[in-house]
Amino acid sequence: MTGLEQYNYWIFAILLTIGIYIAISRGNLVKKVVGLNIFQASAFLLYISSGKIWGGTAPILMKGADATYANPLPHVLILTAIVVGVATTAIGLALVVRIKEAYGTIEEDDVLAAEAAFEAEMRQEARQS
Repeated sequence: MTGLEQYNYWIFAILLTIGIYIAISRGNLVKKVVGLNIFQASAFLLYISSGKIWGGTAPILMKGADATYANPLPHVLILTAIVVGVATTAIGLALVVRIKEAYGTIEEDDVLAAEAAFEAEMRQEARQS
């Protein structure tokens, strides 16, 4: 097989790159969560692609059948990973909502600046007392 016939691995590499780029380069916390989800989807695609056997059938044994069977384990693991990923995304977005309530913004630089200002104010109060 040539590289073009295995297009799913190319899509994996593209999604992986896009997900990492979004997660690292963006200051918006929601965009970071979306980037991590794209990265996670690329990992799912890689595991599902590696579990595929061309010409393989479902692992159901039949009398007299001489067939190549596909391993269902990677697909089962990805189903579990999808459930965990959805829960993790929900927690991440809930944290973003809480950060928005506490700091009034979801921009990472603004949150860090507000946190640094708060710590400086607390040190100043501690020195005065």
